[in-house]
Amino acid sequence: MIRIILALVLLALPAHAQTPMTAAEFEAYVTGRTLTFGFDGQSYGIEEFREGRRTTWAFMQEECREGRWFPRDEQICFVYDDFPNEEHCWIFWQDEAGLNARFMGEGGTELYEVQQSPRPLICPGPQVGV
Repeated sequence: MIRIILALVLLALPAHAQTPMTAAEFEAYVTGRTLTFGFDGQSYGIEEFREGRRTTWAFMQEECREGRWFPRDEQICFVYDDFPNEEHCWIFWQDEAGLNARFMGEGGTELYEVQQSPRPLICPGPQVGV
């Protein structure tokens, strides 16, 4: 009987580990931080999270995009100023390694936190050094 209970508890752990963060939990975790995200063992992008749910995002080695985030049910959605009609919605959860995210659109990409910093994101302008 104890083995059955232990097996059930172990089966439930991954589901619990991926419990989506609420907007309040997400905001408390990210505000004032710059997070670098990875995908498939490679750096993917970096995002600075500021007060008022404002963000600055950049794919690695690309120009920065200003935007904002907002909650929609269990999702955290992002809209960037250069494409205000495009929403990018994710489910975020936290585990012992940090923040994780699953894209809710086509492809279902999963990202994970690889680094965080209290420093702002440095964004060189377009064609700097050209």
